[in-house]
Amino acid sequence: MSLTSQSLALTIHLAGDSTMSIKDPKDYPETGWGVPFATFFADDVKVINYAKNGRSTRTFIEEGRWQTLMNNLQAGDYVFIQFGHNDESVKKKDRYTTPEQYKANLQRFIADVRQKQASPVLLSSITRRYFKKGVIQPTHPYVPIVRDIAQADPSLAFIDMEQVTRDYFNALGDELSAIRFMHIKANLHPNYPNGVRDDTHLNQFGAREVAQLVLLQLKNSQHPLSQKLRVVDPKHLKLHY
Repeated sequence: MSLTSQSLALTIHLAGDSTMSIKDPKDYPETGWGVPFATFFADDVKVINYAKNGRSTRTFIEEGRWQTLMNNLQAGDYVFIQFGHNDESVKKKDRYTTPEQYKANLQRFIADVRQKQASPVLLSSITRRYFKKGVIQPTHPYVPIVRDIAQADPSLAFIDMEQVTRDYFNALGDELSAIRFMHIKANLHPNYPNGVRDDTHLNQFGAREVAQLVLLQLKNSQHPLSQKLRVVDPKHLKLHY
């Protein structure tokens, strides 16, 4: 690759937790939305997924994952930042982050990215699928912190994925939304011989749909990345729904 072509390429960096991350085969069909999201873009757009199961903003920093991302970050790149599931886990002291620490860490991430002349995209956590009387209940006490950061900084790209995904899965209802999450009966999948009922983590189906929701929000806001999508195969233009 020539120096000129290298300078024109850009990278999307994904920083987050299990709802975004690449999974080990032993955990399939659990899938982070960052996996299908990486396939949406043109060949000159690279997507690096640093997200990891169980990480909060604090442990992402402590383990050196944020520094690794920063070492690879170039001017003109984009960084998607989505944490909260683990920061707000009060009973899990290995990952818990106080509200004050959580806000400070997010603000640090944003400032660090801008310092390198790259662009942050802040996202609230995707919803958990907890229905009560036919409606999904909000379960993320730290989401208002993310919204406050975005509201105080009009130049910051922000996607309120908690609201977007809660609206989406509410519209599907209890039964149809369940097949997007890790709901598997016993003796059907070798990774989960006793079955699993998990209303936090997505399967491949749910991850693809959440990734599409992220892309839709980018399009609706006319974000520059919405113009960097993969070139459509001409034969696909003959297809309709």
